[in-house]
Order: sequence, then structure tokens, then C-alpha cells
Amino acid sequence: MIHVPRSVTAATAVLALAVGVAGLAHAQPSGDRIPSASPRDALPSGLPAAFGDPTPPGDGEGQLPKGWRVDGSGAEKHLVWRAAEPVPMGDARVEFYAGDRLLGVPKPTDDQRTFRLRLDGANIGQAADLQAQAGGRRLDEGAKDTPAPSRVSPPAESAAPQPANRVDPGVPGKYRTVSGEYTQKSVRLPGFPKPVEMKATVVGPTDAPGKRPLALFLHGRHYTCYKSGGAQDGGWPCKSGMKPVPSYRGYLHDQKLLASQGYVTVSISANGINGQDDVAADGGAQARSSLVRQHLARWADWSAGRGDVPKAVRDTAPADLTKVMLVGHSRGGEGVNRAALDSLTPPPAAEDGAPGPARWNIRGTVLIGPTIFGQNPVPDVPSMTILPGCDGDVSDLQGQIYADGTRGVGRGTALHSAVYVVGANHNFFNSEWTPGQAAAPADDDFQSGERPDPVCAKGKDTRLTAKQQQTAGSTYIAAAARLFVDGDDRVRPLLDGSGRRAPSAKPAHVLTHAVGGNRTPAFVPSSSLAVSGGGRLCAQVDERASRACLPSGTKGASPHFAAWDPSPEPGRHAVAMRWSQAGAVTKVRPSKPISLDGSDALALRVIVPPNSTGTRLDVAVTDASGRRATLGNVRVDGLPGTDATASYWGREVRVPLSAAARAGLDLKQVTSLELTPRNRSGRAWLMDAWGWRPGTPDAGTAELARVDIGQLKVKEGDSGVRDYRVPVRVTGQGSGKVRLFVTDPRTHKTTYKTVTVRPGGEPVDLPVTVRGNKRYGADLSYDVLAKAVRGTVVGSYHGGVQVAEDDPMPKVTVKPVANRVTEGKSLKWRVSLSAAADTDIEAGFDIRRVSGGKELSTKDVGKRWLKDVFGSSPNPARPLSKVSEMPYIPARIAAGKRSVDVSVPTVKDRVREPKETLRLRLVTYDQEWEPHRGPEVTGTVRDPS
Repeated sequence: MIHVPRSVTAATAVLALAVGVAGLAHAQPSGDRIPSASPRDALPSGLPAAFGDPTPPGDGEGQLPKGWRVDGSGAEKHLVWRAAEPVPMGDARVEFYAGDRLLGVPKPTDDQRTFRLRLDGANIGQAADLQAQAGGRRLDEGAKDTPAPSRVSPPAESAAPQPANRVDPGVPGKYRTVSGEYTQKSVRLPGFPKPVEMKATVVGPTDAPGKRPLALFLHGRHYTCYKSGGAQDGGWPCKSGMKPVPSYRGYLHDQKLLASQGYVTVSISANGINGQDDVAADGGAQARSSLVRQHLARWADWSAGRGDVPKAVRDTAPADLTKVMLVGHSRGGEGVNRAALDSLTPPPAAEDGAPGPARWNIRGTVLIGPTIFGQNPVPDVPSMTILPGCDGDVSDLQGQIYADGTRGVGRGTALHSAVYVVGANHNFFNSEWTPGQAAAPADDDFQSGERPDPVCAKGKDTRLTAKQQQTAGSTYIAAAARLFVDGDDRVRPLLDGSGRRAPSAKPAHVLTHAVGGNRTPAFVPSSSLAVSGGGRLCAQVDERASRACLPSGTKGASPHFAAWDPSPEPGRHAVAMRWSQAGAVTKVRPSKPISLDGSDALALRVIVPPNSTGTRLDVAVTDASGRRATLGNVRVDGLPGTDATASYWGREVRVPLSAAARAGLDLKQVTSLELTPRNRSGRAWLMDAWGWRPGTPDAGTAELARVDIGQLKVKEGDSGVRDYRVPVRVTGQGSGKVRLFVTDPRTHKTTYKTVTVRPGGEPVDLPVTVRGNKRYGADLSYDVLAKAVRGTVVGSYHGGVQVAEDDPMPKVTVKPVANRVTEGKSLKWRVSLSAAADTDIEAGFDIRRVSGGKELSTKDVGKRWLKDVFGSSPNPARPLSKVSEMPYIPARIAAGKRSVDVSVPTVKDRVREPKETLRLRLVTYDQEWEPHRGPEVTGTVRDPS
């Protein structure tokens, strides 16, 4: 943990700073707690380069953006951002960016305003490009420099509702319901110091026959504790005088609807995880999985007649553990995704907080505004992801990856639906996070600021009220239950892009698309896809404008292009189309013919710019013999959106294949797809195209290999060379491919390779060479990330080898070089090491108040020095000990050096005055940023004789 920083700041326009390796972005996901920072965190931001530091090459000196600074230097340098106001505890991670490039995930302090990212030597580019984001939403002062959102006219089709589905899952059922709660003994979860509560609320039918399906709800990351007066806290357990926030009671509206339809429901509390997941490299996903499976294990016992069954469980119908659906909100979504994975293939024993066989069957998952830090969805368990169009927390809508990330990984028969709810925010799906409904303080997570957002501001026609949003959420959760658990195909058109609406969700505008199910892959963009004409193959995650699907500076974002750690990221592509005249054909050709045999239609997912209407495309295919057929014409309208929303989202459109059959095409040998715009100009992106037919196949159970990346901790050693291997655990069944990203901590370069894995097969070889010595240096972390490619699932996606420095820090001493001078001369001290180090040693001087004499003032030292060190001017005159809240003069000793001289230049003021004194105390900081106080020294300045 980082405890006490020093305020050495840099302010050159081009910063020669090092960024934590890409994998380190997972070391500290989101607004989590660490011990309080030093009062020096309150020092002015944007101070000039530290005294004694050479100015890095670039555009000359400048200022860091407001709120930013750099503490320390070399291997101990930290990039620090301090928010103007506390950043609310939420589910999205606070992340630092340089333009579009992820620098890492900083560690927050208890004040909920200060965030610190350790840097390691790489150049982060222009200071003006620094950004603090959470879920794609910019948080720092630079966000205020963006122009006001443009005026928006929602697409015309919003006035013409989609046809109603013939079955409405939002209609309450016929069963009477009963509610109750249970509390079990708290459980210990690996890596969490405090026990986690086992508490839940149960709602179920009282008169439904037989055993009933079970739906389990898991809330997301929110404040854990509160006082009735409005105070909130994110720790655990709650402090004296505070009460737990009852987040688990926030889904009673969903539970009651499901219970009336015959489902037993349970919503579990996870405050104990929310208050401690700052220690979890995966943001708490594994811990949440363990908690879910702890509750399911209790339900399995109770269903079998074992144990002391709580009254809340006895009062409802018995649960059928062969039919379980998991519902997770925000980080709870990532938690239930991991629980579904861990129920199929157990995680490593050391990480598993719920060991033992799974005595239940997960039929599907519902993910509400979820996070997906690992971007490794479970491919063969059906899912429905709700994407709130006005999400102010996980605002990049990264949950889209729960659909997109399954393509080509598993069997492909599990339906993965994405449900975009226009005008919904993040919090209001949980009534305990909703103002006017919650017991604890609550707020609207979408904040417009001084300029009301045209789409998402409260009161806009496109913005839903809390009740409207909750009704829509309940309706679509019930739809997922009907499809995934009961196998009722009549509700599928509500979820799979068929363009049907549920009347109960009115007035919500809900749009859907899907992958998997009864689809066969046809044109899925990859590096082997040839694109010609008016389009190009683009990279979903790439900061280079020539390669990116959405270049930097685009107003708004796309959920499909949600960034992961590596950038550019291989394996994620789309087809970008831009035209300035009608008829500009874009042609795509896969590397080998594809089959549409047995399909009724070609289903395309096409993105068009937000607020655009009437983009029309002719769709044609050609077979291996050269026969060509125009299948039809599609219209694609954009979603309502502004620069604050992620509205570049794929609309599903379909064209029947009957024209191809009439033209005599061989649908088993289709070689190309052509898209021809009929508008005079426009833009569009093809995400993919599939052969489609109605119905919902059995998802089945695929035999997939599971990969978990471990963390090996070793000591550097005093001599010799040692080779280590990154722990890569392969379990499960079958064989498959996984992509591994490896970052070198010395060069900061990330490389990747795709490897084939299978349980019991050749081990994955990721060697790390460590050279020992007896010099003090910095810890090194060789980070590895993993992502499933085909036939695999990934649990622990981040690991590597951590090399701990095992040599003692050199002793730091100080002696005067010139501590008695006349005006116009420099006071000087030499700070020395007992031995040279392989890393910079951070030291400096606190300026102490002088008593019993006159203290050197801001008028007595050089203006440039005062500006460089403190960012201050001489006026008004004040003692140096009051130049800032905690004034500090840096004295960094560079790697390989034994000493540094620290000077304080004085000026002649032509004023007769008594002797003036400067009182300093040496402070040295170790790798953990712990301060080590040293001796005091004084300097005196006299008038010239």
C-alpha cells in the first residue's frame, strides 16, 4: 500500500514518465480504499519540474493540467490526480489515460478525491493528453473544456413503436407471493481480511406446485455504510454509529414479478466484498463468485432436507436447483458470470471461497450494466446483458463484451442477447440506489453538470423515470427467465433482435440484438477478411486514427469498442464504411467460402452514427461460381446520443435468403458480401453478419479447457541468474486456444502470442529470467494477461512473476557544504548514500518553522527557484515554512549515483536586517512510500559586510 508521498512535481509539456505496465491496470480496479494520504496531497497541482531534475526533451516547460501532479521520480515516480469533489464509490474503475492509451488503474485514498498511479519509466506523451476516466466517462477538469452537447432529434422511428410481442413477460403471474430474510454465519473468502456477511432477502410463490426454478440476484459495488444524516462510507465492517446499506433489498420489484410467475428468488448482500475488494486484482469477481456459490450450496442443502432451513425459505415453494438463473448488477454482473464459469469448472483451490462440487445447474445469466474487467465471458451459458443508455457509472457500456466476446469461443449455440434501454441510468435498476426509494442516501449517477444533456438529463423526453426504468428492467429479466429457464421460445423475439416490444415496458424504448442461438457465423471481421471498395477493416481498440474504427476525438463512444488493457489489441475488428455518393460498394470476402445453408435470413449488426436516420443499404451475396443475388434493402437508424453516451451501437437488421435461392446461388459456398449505400453520404460499421433462423437450440455443455494465470512471487537474490515460469494452470476438458499478453517491466513493451492448451498437455512456457545482485533496487513485475480465443474459458486472467527487491536500502546522510552564507550566495547541503542503488532514492527536506529568530522568507530567495520548487511567487512576503501547506525541497539521488547537492539560492535585498535562518529536516522514502525522518540542519544568511 502507498502511504505518504512527497510532492515533487514535473511540468514539462512532454513528460518522460514511466507508466505501469498494461497488466498493472488490473492491480487496483476502481474507487477503492487505501490508508490516508499525506497532507502534501493538498499542495497546488501542476508545479514545475523538481529542482535538480533536467528538463526532458520536448516542447519546453509548461504546466500539468489542473488537478494533476507527479510525485517522486525514477522507479518511485507516481502520477497523481486530485478531483475537485469526491468521486462517488461505484462499479467502474477510475483509470488514467494519455489520450486513448490506458496508463493504468490508480489507487485511491480515503478522501475519495486523490488517486495515485505508480510509474515505471515509459513516456506518456503530451501533458495535455492526461485524462482520468471511469467507464469511459472523463472525470478530470479537462472534461469541462469540451463543448456543450449538440442538440439532438431522436430518430423518427421512436414515434412508431415496434410491433408488440405475442407474449408479454412483464404481466404478473397467478401465484401469491411471500417475502422474508435469512442471515447465516459470515464466511471467510481468500484474500479478504474481514468476514463477509451471508444475508439475503427471499421472495417466492406460496401456492405453486412442485419444485420451482431459482433466480439469485447479486447487487453491485456501492457505498457499504451510512448514517441517517447523510454520511456514507465504503469500508467494512461498518463503523460505530453507521448502518449497512441494504443494497440487496433493491430488486424486490423484480423478485415479486418473478415470484408471481412461479420462481423462487433470493437477493444476497455483498457489502463485505464491496468494502474490501480494493485488495483484489480482479476487482472482486472471484470473491463474488464464491459468495454466490456459498448461497447456492446452502440452497442445495435445504432443498435436500439438510441443515436448519430458515423460515424465509420454508415459507416459499421448494427450489429446483437444476434450474438456476443468476442476475447480477454492475460488478455483480461480472460476479455471476464468474460464478457460472466456476460452477462448470472449479477455480484454483487457493482462490476458491466455495469449494466443493456444484450441486446446481446455471441455465442463464442476466447482467445489468455490468463490468467486465477481464473481458472473458462464459461462452456456453446463455446471457442477457442490459445496457443502460444513460449509464453514468459504467458509462462505456463494456458489458457489450458479454455478447461480442463469445463469438467463435464456444459451441456457439448459447444465445447472448444485448438489450439497449434508451434513457436508463445505472443506479435506478436498484431501488436502494434510487432517491426517494432508498433507505440510505442515493443519487442519479448520470450528471449533466451546468449544461443539461439533451438525451439523459432529468425531464428530457428520452430519459426514463425511476419507476419506468425499473418496470422495463423487471420485464426483460422475466423475459430472460422464460427463455433460459423455461425454454419458452415465444419470448425470444424480445431478446434476439427480431424487433418486437413488450407492452409492459412502455414507455421505454428498448432495442436488442444477439449472437449465438440459431445463428451460424458468416462474415465475422478478422485479420483474414478482405475488404475493398468504400470500406476498410478497422481495429476496435487502437489509438492510431488510420487503424481505429472510431478515431480519437469522436463525440460519443461505442460499447462494441470498449477498451481492454493492451492497445492496440489484436483479434478485434469491424468493417468501417464511409461514402460521399450513393452506390459506393463495400465488398467483404472471407478467406474461404462460408455456408448459409439451412438459414432463413442473413442477420447483420450495423452501427450508424447516433441521431442519424434513414441509412439504407442494399445487401448482396456472391457464391463460388460467381452468381450474385441482391437479398434486399435495409434501413438503419441511429440511437439517441450525445458526446456523453455510448450510442454507436449495432442495430440488427435481416434480409431473407429467398432471393438467393431464386437466383440459384449455392448457399453452401458463399464467397462475398456486398453493402451498397443508397444515401448520398454517410458512415456505417459492420460488426458481423450471420445466417439466422428462428428457434432457440439447447445450449448444451461444451468441453472447454480452463486457463488461470497465477502469480509467482520471488526474491531477487544476491547473485547468479535464475529462470522462473509464470504459473499457467490448465484444467477442464478438451483443447483450445488462448491469447497471452506479456509485458516486460524494463522496456514496458507488451507482446502477445496465441497458444494451444489442453489439460495434461504441454505446459505453457512463459519464462522469466531474474539476475541477482547486492544493490538496492525496485521491485519488478512481469505481467501476463490472458484472453480466450477458441475452445477455452479464462478464470484468473491476470498474473505473472513479481520479483521482490531483497537488498537493504542504503543509509542516507546529510552534511553541510555551505550553511553560513551572505546574501546573494546559495545555501548548500550534500545528501549522500552509503552505497549506490539501482533505483532512484527519494529524499528531501521538510521546511520547519524557525523560533527565536528571523526566518528566511520568500523575498530572500530566487524567484525562479521559488517558482520551480513550489509554484509560488515571492509576494506577499512570507516565511518559507508557510510557502505552502507542507513545503518540501526534493533531493532525489539518481540510480547509480552516491550523492546530490541541494541548493537554496538567496538574493541581495539591500535591506539591513538581522541574521535569517532556514531550518530543514531530512526525510527519506522507501519503496512503500513510508517516510523515514532524519536529522535537522540549519542554514543562516547574513547581510554582506
